[in-house]
Amino acid sequence: MKIISLPAVFQGLFTSHSYYTFPAALLLFLCSSCQESLEEAPKSLAVETFYNTASEVEAAVNAIYSPLRNNNCLGGLYPAQVESYTDYVYGNGSYAVLNDFQGLNSANITRVGQMWDLFYLSIRNANLVIQNAPLGSAISTTNRTRYVGEARFLRALTYFFLVRNWGGVPLRTEVNMKDRDLKRGSVDEVYSLILADLTEAETTLPDKPANIGRPTKWAAKTLLADVYLQLGKFAEARDKADEVIQSKQYALVPIASTDDLQKLFGPDVLSTSEEVFYLKYIRQTGQGYNWAMFVNDLGTKLHGAGGFTAHYSDVTMPFQLSWDGKDLRKGLWFSWNINRGSTSLMSKRLIDPLAISADGAGNDFTMYRYADVLLIYAEAASRAGNGPTATALEALNQVHRRAYGQNPTTPSAIDFKLTEYTAASFLDLIIKERGYEFQYEGKRWLELKRTGKAADIILAAKGKTIAEKHYLWPIPVSELNYNQALNPARDQNPGY
Repeated sequence: MKIISLPAVFQGLFTSHSYYTFPAALLLFLCSSCQESLEEAPKSLAVETFYNTASEVEAAVNAIYSPLRNNNCLGGLYPAQVESYTDYVYGNGSYAVLNDFQGLNSANITRVGQMWDLFYLSIRNANLVIQNAPLGSAISTTNRTRYVGEARFLRALTYFFLVRNWGGVPLRTEVNMKDRDLKRGSVDEVYSLILADLTEAETTLPDKPANIGRPTKWAAKTLLADVYLQLGKFAEARDKADEVIQSKQYALVPIASTDDLQKLFGPDVLSTSEEVFYLKYIRQTGQGYNWAMFVNDLGTKLHGAGGFTAHYSDVTMPFQLSWDGKDLRKGLWFSWNINRGSTSLMSKRLIDPLAISADGAGNDFTMYRYADVLLIYAEAASRAGNGPTATALEALNQVHRRAYGQNPTTPSAIDFKLTEYTAASFLDLIIKERGYEFQYEGKRWLELKRTGKAADIILAAKGKTIAEKHYLWPIPVSELNYNQALNPARDQNPGY
């Protein structure tokens, strides 16, 4: 069973309640015991009396996590949305329209609008820490530096989600957070802020997590490597990923069967040697991972509360047909008729038979794990050198070996061979391997967009041509109405 007897100050990472609405106020997250829900008391405190001690600043940092973990954000609606765009599943029910790749209908426009609001709430909470923690009168320099670094890491992470899904967005920082009207920043301006935050975070975050679930300098370097990869700065991405590899802080979790994958993803797992940075959840109503409910079906009994059956795969999909049956990751898919035909498949990637509610599964959001680091390195090293290198191939082979039940660090008969790949074919190989490795982790669509492969892969997988408007989500009407510096005719994304 997942351990929940954690320090009370850490329990703030497991809360998802209402949020304060004034810049000069902050929710204080308290916990009387690790078995009890957090209380919000008081709901509003003057800044000058709140950010003075380490416990007060930590409570403020904890408030950054809550919007991200919310069911209407990364905890549920976000992965449900982006996984519908992949080449290995179809959206079902209200997500079925997304299979057409023609943009969003009203229901899905509402959903991404909720995500926008929660992303910006997290950013505002981070801004408060960055602005006020340095003024604390009874907090050590070490703690002050660490908490500001954590806030900058989380702000960078949140803007990274925003810029990849909406493009340029208003840049709200500690300097202008009280300003209502802010113009839409350019994509380059957003990335400049992300890089600045992460460059500081990698030097101020600790080598080891203060608590399980908090970021380290290695998490900052991993995120920085991913950002560099997104920007096409391949040498920088390679070098940052290599710093994480050479740190020897992480290792792939070995497996011998498909069921062993629950050692990575299962609801009872507290942490693993592979965890770089996860959003942590526990098996408790209101504190659990809502996304697990979307990918299960009532009849399978793999989720204690049933399932939304929001996604499914099919044996006839090219992704499934080309997948080697000896790959243990393929074993996560099993035949299950959901009235979509006898060839439909469901996944046991995210299961919690003991979950007692839709938002009560104990699985975590695997934001970054060591497999990410290895595959970022493999791609970046190859693209920086105009072709695969021995170290790039080894990084890829480690992930591949583990998937076949082999020792990840020992050469195997299933290894890919360097002489068989060019720069282009090696990139295709990495994209294929990422699809197998990160299924249902909310990464595939962003990867297909980043590599410029989305149009060809989706056409081959689903026979659909992606409309231009489908690549970005609409700026919410609520933002356009509130922020008078935005002009709907000028600032709305194309097609909306």
